[in-house]
Amino acid sequence: MAELHLGQVMVYQGDPLVEGPEVVSVLRHGALLIADGKISVIGEASDLRAAHPQAQITDHGDHLLSPGFIDAHVHYPQTAIIASWGKRLIDWLNTYTFPEEMRFGDPDYATEVAGRYLDLALSNGTTSACSYCTIHPASVDAIFEAAQARGMRMLAGKTCMDRNAPEGLRDTAKTAYDQSAALLARWHGVDRLGYVITPRFSPTSSPEQLSALGALWAEHPDCLMQTHLSEQVDEIEWVKSLYPKARDYLDTYESHGLLGENALYGHAIHLTPRESARIAETGAALIHCPTSNSFIGSGLFDWPARLAEGQRIGLATDTGGGSNFSMLRTMAAAYEVGQLTHQPLHPAQLWWLATQGSARALRIGDKVGALAVGMEADFIAVNLASTPVIAQRASRANDIWEAVFPTIMMGDDRAIAGVWIAGRKVGS
Repeated sequence: MAELHLGQVMVYQGDPLVEGPEVVSVLRHGALLIADGKISVIGEASDLRAAHPQAQITDHGDHLLSPGFIDAHVHYPQTAIIASWGKRLIDWLNTYTFPEEMRFGDPDYATEVAGRYLDLALSNGTTSACSYCTIHPASVDAIFEAAQARGMRMLAGKTCMDRNAPEGLRDTAKTAYDQSAALLARWHGVDRLGYVITPRFSPTSSPEQLSALGALWAEHPDCLMQTHLSEQVDEIEWVKSLYPKARDYLDTYESHGLLGENALYGHAIHLTPRESARIAETGAALIHCPTSNSFIGSGLFDWPARLAEGQRIGLATDTGGGSNFSMLRTMAAAYEVGQLTHQPLHPAQLWWLATQGSARALRIGDKVGALAVGMEADFIAVNLASTPVIAQRASRANDIWEAVFPTIMMGDDRAIAGVWIAGRKVGS
């Protein structure tokens, strides 16, 4: 039976980063008709109720019906070490990340953490994510099996490293290729799953490994490729020492076939003019990780420059270098970075980044990330008065965005009143 969901419905008519916030609107008394896991009709509640009298009705009152959040860069194996005190990136990796990732050689442990991560993500309104795994194929199987069981659209890949990592966390150029190819064949395009070719970053991959993964990507250009780029200044100097002939950090990927329109570059804080120009030219995506960038002291994403260049940008928690599972908190951090870089971001732009913007970066924007006819029915109901302090501020709002902004800045999982995956409610 078709289901009719009533509430305040968020609708995108364009890209608010390019066209301005006015291309995002909210139907004050809107409705979604869900049938066979997809959005069948969207419109005014009174019209849809009259046209579909047999539909099962769920009335969400003043709750905002929004696309589910799309987290464009996470490390699900770091779930257990989130919010660990650290210094700089390399110290943090050696102290916390690598020892924890060693544990994923145990398939049972990988299964436990994969399920825990997805449940935490869903409780925060995140319905799709793009995750790094570990070098262990079982870590990829674990997250895909957990996502499959929950009906989620999920992207992930085996993290490849053949140097500058502990014994037990290194593969080789050959095993990186062979295992990635086998996992790709097993999972890519199955149900709502997509495989992502995943070199961690240039310092932990030899030129031979990057070339092998570039060759694999050339054989499967419909796959995404994810990695890290220009996160910290000392990291960039390390890359220069390891790749002395490279023109810059991006060139360590470009020269090995790892630059293209389906590429995802996490962080991308300290870009040179050549790097930003090449990324814009190829249509690759930059993934902004604001809580991680501040937590590990990496720097500020250059919002004015990136918007002026017309870059494709996604938003991400970067769990667990990022300090929260919440895309609301991530939006708040992105707003703060925008303020510090003299690029005020409107609430409509922030919300779009956490939904359709990230979906477009991940090349799944035709399936999820927006409420529109034919889209997969991954959506959330957001309580815009979830705590007393948010409620008292929202009660003074003069328009919908004044009502939404306090939830962006102060909201958490309590604001997520319900989550639906392909039209099916998650949990009770």
